[in-house]
Amino acid sequence: MRIAAVLYDRCQNRKCNKECINFCPLMRTGVTECIILGERGKPIISETLCQGCGICVNKCQFDAIKIIGLADELKSEMVHQYGENMFRLYRLPVPKKGIVTGILGPNGIGKTTAIKMLSGIEIPNLGRHDNPPTKEEVLAHYAGTETHEYLKNVYAGKVKTAMKPQYVDKLPQAVKGVVRDLLEKVQERMTLAEAAEKLELTEVLDRQIDKLSGGELQRLSVAATLMKDADVYFFDEPSSYLDIYQRVKVARLIKELSLEKQVVVIEHDLALLDFLADNVNVVYGSEGAYGVFTQPRQVRTAINVYLDGYLPEENIRFRDRPIEFTASPPRGDWNTASLVEFEALQKDFGEFKLDVNPGMVRIGESVGIVGPNGTGKTTFVKILAGDLEADSGKLDTKLKISYKPQYISADFDGTVRDLLYSTA
Repeated sequence: MRIAAVLYDRCQNRKCNKECINFCPLMRTGVTECIILGERGKPIISETLCQGCGICVNKCQFDAIKIIGLADELKSEMVHQYGENMFRLYRLPVPKKGIVTGILGPNGIGKTTAIKMLSGIEIPNLGRHDNPPTKEEVLAHYAGTETHEYLKNVYAGKVKTAMKPQYVDKLPQAVKGVVRDLLEKVQERMTLAEAAEKLELTEVLDRQIDKLSGGELQRLSVAATLMKDADVYFFDEPSSYLDIYQRVKVARLIKELSLEKQVVVIEHDLALLDFLADNVNVVYGSEGAYGVFTQPRQVRTAINVYLDGYLPEENIRFRDRPIEFTASPPRGDWNTASLVEFEALQKDFGEFKLDVNPGMVRIGESVGIVGPNGTGKTTFVKILAGDLEADSGKLDTKLKISYKPQYISADFDGTVRDLLYSTA
């Protein structure tokens, strides 16, 4: 089975010469219309006529086309397709009571889409994007499977779901007011005071949501989800923005929840997933083109399969090379010149005071900064980068320093290309 995917957000049809059409061998014969232009002036590729030569893939200067060969048996297992030549999802995981089901895979291959299907937010179209099936047709398609029983209960309202969204940085745009107001609305299986204590939110209960840090927003989102009385809980990347201590605390709360509920967790942190999950569904695919859920595996087996990039039961290699971790012996003596030197530094914000011991960064060194959230790591880096001035102490550097901030704001008016050109 061959699929064609056009990444329409990348396709810049007004900035190219339609190389995908002009260099297609079938189009040059004039016999078939393997590629046509749609209503938006962007290509639509016929998967029936396409021979998979890959010329259009190589000729597209914006990397907007993918031609991919998949196993024929997946054809009957399509869960959802967003449109012609658009992303498609194959198979779904099934939550089980008493365990944490982990989902592991790269970004852009349908993990969040899957939990939206399982939570009832979206209805699978089974690949019929132009004629979506009814809920009854979806249930008939999955007749005799665990997926049928699960979705039947969701559609009938017998199963209540709660989902922690992936992008907690968008929470201030969706919810206004103070933290207390939000949590008071969801006091069902846990009180506000109990949730605030367990997730260290007591000190920020009366703070505006748009004034919270990334870690505080994450803990607030987890708290609001845990407080709801549901049957199935979905946590989409619950560890982002959290330090190690906070990650373990959140993992323990989720693990405790799974003793009486069905829990599904999407997570990239392999150590946390090993600690948290009981079994894991590995997801493979191509970003923006397709995603395939594999059968659940024991946690460490699944992690090793993901790192190796090979599914032995299906004889499928989904990555060119394995992910390997190498350890280098520590360097005993650094005789290289210093790049940055600093005296004892101080920065006082009133409620918080940062003290930094004297130090330096030498040529060839990679210096890590480790510590809990809210202890001044970002403040220290901002001082080194020149974005913030210390109250006392001198910083000796004549270098131009590039600084990647902790929180990214999309306030640039222009394209990605414009932004990269402006910083080059």
